[in-house]
Amino acid sequence: MDENPGLSEEYRRASPWPLFVALGLPIAEVGILFGLVPLAVGGLLLFFGSIAGILRENRYVSSTWRGVAALSLLVVALGLAIWYWDATTQSDLLVRAYSVLGTGVLMLIAGVGGELFARDTDPAF
Repeated sequence: MDENPGLSEEYRRASPWPLFVALGLPIAEVGILFGLVPLAVGGLLLFFGSIAGILRENRYVSSTWRGVAALSLLVVALGLAIWYWDATTQSDLLVRAYSVLGTGVLMLIAGVGGELFARDTDPAF
């Protein structure tokens, strides 16, 4: 019988990121669905920040800050798509579009600022 089931000798620790992904996505969904801007922005920041941490942990990106900046472009594109959909269909999605766009802008500022000013430290490790 193995004393450490589920962990191999190759990996010394378990990843904390799946918990934050699992928390960030529903928080963001509740915020976007009901138009609660702080929940939407906080949940999206938690979700996409965790995705950037996963990418850094698996060495798909060289820096977590670059991962955050790259993911911010996807978030801004999603916000612009929601904004365009609101303009063409006259639906009530403008608050949601601004929440997603604001999150993308905050992520871009954090990614660029972290890459420029926090070169010695990496938030993932």
